[in-house]
Amino acid sequence: MLMRKVPGFVPASPWGLRLPQKFLFLLFLSGLVTLCFGALFLLPHSSRLKRLFLAPRTQQPGLEMVAEIAGHIPAREQEPPPNPAPAVPAPGEDNPSSQASPRRRKGGLRRTRPTGPREEATAVRGHGILASRPGDEGIPFRFDFNAFRSRLRHPVLGTRADESQEPQSRVRAQREKIKEMMQFAWQSYKRYAMGKNELRPLTKDGYEGNMFGGLSGATVIDSLDTLYLMELKEEFQEAKAWVEESFHLNVSGEASLFEVNIRYIGGLLSAFYLTGEEVFRIKAIRLGEKLLPAFNTPTGIPKGVVSFKSGSWGWATAGSSSILAEFGSLHLEFLHLTELSGNQVFAEKVRNIRKVLRKIEKPFGLYPNFLSPVSGNWVQHHVSVGGLGDSFYEYLIKSWLMSGKTDMEAKNMYYEALEAIETYLLNVSPGGLTYIAEWRGGILDHKMGHLACFSGGMIALGAEDAKEEKRAHYRELAAQITKTCHESYARSDTKLGPEAFWFNSGREAVATQLSESYYILRPEVVESYMYLWRQTHDPIYREWGWEVVLALEKYCRTEAGFSGIQDVYSSTPNHDNKQQSFFLAETLKYLYLLFSEDDLLSPEDWVFNTEAHPLPVNHSDSSGRAWGRH
Repeated sequence: MLMRKVPGFVPASPWGLRLPQKFLFLLFLSGLVTLCFGALFLLPHSSRLKRLFLAPRTQQPGLEMVAEIAGHIPAREQEPPPNPAPAVPAPGEDNPSSQASPRRRKGGLRRTRPTGPREEATAVRGHGILASRPGDEGIPFRFDFNAFRSRLRHPVLGTRADESQEPQSRVRAQREKIKEMMQFAWQSYKRYAMGKNELRPLTKDGYEGNMFGGLSGATVIDSLDTLYLMELKEEFQEAKAWVEESFHLNVSGEASLFEVNIRYIGGLLSAFYLTGEEVFRIKAIRLGEKLLPAFNTPTGIPKGVVSFKSGSWGWATAGSSSILAEFGSLHLEFLHLTELSGNQVFAEKVRNIRKVLRKIEKPFGLYPNFLSPVSGNWVQHHVSVGGLGDSFYEYLIKSWLMSGKTDMEAKNMYYEALEAIETYLLNVSPGGLTYIAEWRGGILDHKMGHLACFSGGMIALGAEDAKEEKRAHYRELAAQITKTCHESYARSDTKLGPEAFWFNSGREAVATQLSESYYILRPEVVESYMYLWRQTHDPIYREWGWEVVLALEKYCRTEAGFSGIQDVYSSTPNHDNKQQSFFLAETLKYLYLLFSEDDLLSPEDWVFNTEAHPLPVNHSDSSGRAWGRH
């Protein structure tokens, strides 16, 4: 025995120790054991030691713990799963017969590079996702991606038409042309501005801007789902790799809550739902948390600007105001942040916005564009379905659709608002063009902005669920508004539409001053073409869409990307040297969908956020974490 080799221990019994020595030894041993177990259970950060002695808790197979989701450190570390869930097919490999168990992709997801001391991440290959619930860090949260995919009613990439049919060959060529435009826009961005927010094609460099608080790569995030849908596999992998390796969240500038939400949060959420790649989900949740301080106002109505450095919501003076289209265009994304994180705070924030809007008195049933986040009162009575108001109305009808038609509050708010808009803003020009004017305290400005041209598609989208006697009326109204917006294009020299157009002094659907004559690659008109095509299959909408494609090629395509133009009424327009990220996210996506089968991103399964990022409809039998019943 080892003890026999220790000097001073003389064997005087079969045990090798005298009685007093035995007593001293046992006393020493008991003290040592007490010290060890005290350290094991009482000292902090002892999870590694506990695993040596304590039996592990039962855990679901195929899952890994994601660190620090929803701002919480996981209660314990977890080993990688022995059998990770199968990967989702790469673009072009979508198989409706294998949605419940998609084919495994070659190679695993690369682990994300840590993006700062507060962003130490564990990238996950499995699609059953664990995250800590707020305030209950020991209970794992699971999102079952495979179950979500199995509930979709159509293949994500849709079906393919019979390519032997001659009428389809022209449509297929048109679709391929739009795909080539997207590929050219992406490759130009990658070559001259990769990682910057947007490309400047004339000077062949990148542009950062000041809307995003130091966040970079807006074009990358905005392009992800478009690249995936167009099956540009190599380009999608390039974009995904940049997000994994270079998209850092440890920034300290001031950002637009609205723009970060619709572009970054929306783009990351849709990329996750299309692919199941964990890096997108984790980044979306963490970025969403950085936006929460914007809601720390007396009313809970968020301020438009959030400081990533201080976590403050900006100006707190009684005279400051929040914009309807900005605080009213968070609902879709924030419900999905709750769905993917288990953190109810996201859903609670946007439900409170609804609560405030339901309680406040609305002039003639209309929603003015400015609201004080301090007092909760309207700041002025300016109403517009274009800029400042537009996507608030869009998110009402889309919240109803995204909830699986259970969000009755959103449905009622939408149709009530639409009725007020018809009553007080809708006009028909002497030339027979239907338009939605702007309202300033009872006085109308007889103009429409390009941004308001989304309304044709919105009204078409909502027509099906209107009262039966109103459905045909809304379909016709949607067609008439879309025709008016087309006229704003047709009456320009470039066949592209101005930023705003008027109906006065005998001039209709044209801009009246140079400051409103520019075109910055906006998507709203082709967005309405896409919705009207899917509803009616009237070939005029594809004809109009193709006119836009030809005009973009002729007047906006440059040697190193696409650029907006400064005057649509000039046949030799000057370029503005900016390839907007929404051109890749929205304009080219809507054009591609216009020339695709209707079940590519079927409306039964998906709604688009206001940056054209597809978010899934809730097909769950239960109310779910985020949806609830209203």
